[in-house]
Amino acid sequence: LKDIEFIRSYYYNKLELTRFDSNVGEFVGYTTFGVKQAEYWNKDTSYIAGLRAQRETYCLTNVGID
Repeated sequence: LKDIEFIRSYYYNKLELTRFDSNVGEFVGYTTFGVKQAEYWNKDTSYIAGLRAQRETYCLTNVGID
């Protein structure tokens, strides 16, 4: 169960702007705009804590379904 990860990506016009990976624990930006957004979102500690908790609440509870 350690290799399960929660990923939330944001795309615009088929281009990935930002990605949150539960293994990394923060947003990573892939474009100029995405880097700015990632820096803004990473400053919000409650939002990041909520996304980190999504791994346990969403991923780990649905492991046995598939």
